Amino acid sequence: LILIGGFVQLLAGFLAFRKYDHLGGVAFLTFSALWSSYGATKVLCAAPLSGHLLGFGAGNTEGFTAGSIACLVLNAFLIILASSFNMVLLCLTLAMELLTVCFLLFTLEKLPLPFEIVVLSILSVICFYGAAASLTNCMFGKDLLVMGPPLLTVQSSRKDREEPLPCVCPKSHLTSGLRTIAELLNTGAVCGVPTDTVYALAASCKHPQAIEKVYRIKDRPQEKPICIFISNLEQLRAAAPPISPLLWEFMENVYPGGIGCIIQKGEWLKKLGVGAGYSRVGTQDSIMIRVPDLTVLVHLIDMTGPLAITSANPSGEVDSTHHDMVISRLGHKLEGVLCDGESDEVVASTVVNCTRIDESGITIVREGCIPAGKVMQIFERVKNR
Repeated sequence: LILIGGFVQLLAGFLAFRKYDHLGGVAFLTFSALWSSYGATKVLCAAPLSGHLLGFGAGNTEGFTAGSIACLVLNAFLIILASSFNMVLLCLTLAMELLTVCFLLFTLEKLPLPFEIVVLSILSVICFYGAAASLTNCMFGKDLLVMGPPLLTVQSSRKDREEPLPCVCPKSHLTSGLRTIAELLNTGAVCGVPTDTVYALAASCKHPQAIEKVYRIKDRPQEKPICIFISNLEQLRAAAPPISPLLWEFMENVYPGGIGCIIQKGEWLKKLGVGAGYSRVGTQDSIMIRVPDLTVLVHLIDMTGPLAITSANPSGEVDSTHHDMVISRLGHKLEGVLCDGESDEVVASTVVNCTRIDESGITIVREGCIPAGKVMQIFERVKNR
């Protein structure tokens, strides 16, 4: 059980690092090592032959005693740090202090069995809850399982807390912030923006040099096409593309939302407002178009026209699910980032090839936040109707 608990803490530490929680990651990994060492020591001491061969036994525990005292001191500092993060981490560090006391008493051969059982029981409950909370909150990108508020808060002046940002970073709920990003995009800048899935890099379709810059910022292979976002389906109708009734019906059922449709490219894109960026979006024959289900982004597109969009992460790396991730990873290469907090999803959109929808149906190119099965259900329902 102790060794299993060590593995669970190792998993929790990995998840904490994935969420950029470095203190939580270090704490969980340290506790994993301590808990596993404690369990291994107990097992070896319980086996006379193994204990004798490895030097475990009465009168030969000075090193373990010194190590336990060192862990007590180290964990005391972790308790102080954890008190400024959340209650689960604080409770975990306190429980680990008790476990270290158990380890110390064990090396002195004065460990009461009831005390050890109570400590291990408490620690197990806290660890399994902490691991479950970290896993759940990381998977869904939201705090579904409560971790508790910090016990201590460090008071400092606003000037001391803030560091110079690498680019313009206005808040999405401010009209002035939205106008700032729109002005940057309209002058040929590349900005990080929130979407209804994950954060994205945006460039105006009127500025092909900005789209080229997107490729350089991400180190994106030139053969990978970039899609465009529009604010509503009526914009597409006004451009009058040669789209069949079946495709119109399908798009009406998936827009707005996390599904992008690949359709045939044509001169109608210029009526849509793509402009000089025509040759830099999509492929030679097709283009992926999406209508996002996010009010702030729809308003931004109304101010700029269609935007060339791709995920805001270095090519091949995980998607950015918070504006802080965009700023820390790519902010020094961008002119601005529209800050909107946590993203609604932790994965990108689902991409559907609709270029031959009337002849052979649709094809799932990339399964994202919308399951492929659900997309096919929508298509079958539309086709039957």
